[in-house]
Amino acid sequence: MQDWPPIESAEEFRRLRLSNSKEEYSRSSWAAAPDAVWAEVIDRWPELRVWVAHNRSIPAHLIDRLAADPDPDVRTRIAQKNTLPPAVLERLLDDPVPGVRLAAARNPAVPLERLYRMLAAAADAWTRRQLSERLQRA
Repeated sequence: MQDWPPIESAEEFRRLRLSNSKEEYSRSSWAAAPDAVWAEVIDRWPELRVWVAHNRSIPAHLIDRLAADPDPDVRTRIAQKNTLPPAVLERLLDDPVPGVRLAAARNPAVPLERLYRMLAAAADAWTRRQLSERLQRA
């Protein structure tokens, strides 16, 4: 992994994220930024929230905030992170949107007994199939 310089402003994050340069695009996914930068991106460009969630360096408090975002795409992206605080993961496993719940269920930190409970409670065949496949890979 490359040691990326920090992102210094909301404008810089937006420019990196929208860049056609693979290097700049990658930096938007990996580089850290001050809390004020993330807050400004979220406030000024709500459509970039999913890309803030995609960044691998965002702090835990921002993960917690984005896990409660009204946009299910943002919550799904948070659910796909390899490491999540247990309370956030638990919340996403109970999300009202099936796609968010399934993204969280794919997280390797989910205990198998939790997946079995989700499978038993699944109301539709697609969700049951997805959970069964996840359990088979466990």
